[in-house]
Amino acid sequence: MRMDLIQPFIGSLDAVLAEMMQAPATIADLAMEENGYRKKGLAAVVTFTGQIEGRIILDMEPQAALRVAQCLTGGEVDSTEPIVREAVCELANMVIGNAVTQLNDRGFEFKVDPPSVLSEEQCEKAGHDSEATILRFETPSGHVHLNISMHYHARRARERAGVPAI
Repeated sequence: MRMDLIQPFIGSLDAVLAEMMQAPATIADLAMEENGYRKKGLAAVVTFTGQIEGRIILDMEPQAALRVAQCLTGGEVDSTEPIVREAVCELANMVIGNAVTQLNDRGFEFKVDPPSVLSEEQCEKAGHDSEATILRFETPSGHVHLNISMHYHARRARERAGVPAI
């Protein structure tokens, strides 16, 4: 997996978490995984197609997700409210938006699907067909996991450039 593709997501999550949690987030662990993914809490998935293909999973321990929901609403939120799941999707949207802007500025062309709550069925399928980079961020409210599985299609970039006439 190319580091120049995943670095924008790592930097974006770090910055957004620090702002949301009002404290720095630190990367506590980095791993490569080829097996299925097991959720740690509330998770959102975003998929990509085009020159860059793959998916990002943002997975938050329940207390971290609750803290983000409270930051976004500006008030107290019960952990069972739907707004907590929506907050995880919104955080994923913010992270992805920042990272996609950086990748677009570098000339990558791809389509991003909106974030959705990661279902158990999707979770079972995630990772079975590709290698993923998994980072664990520590925050004052709990762990946040970023699972990145994507690759770059250089062939498609050449096809779009066109074939020179002879």
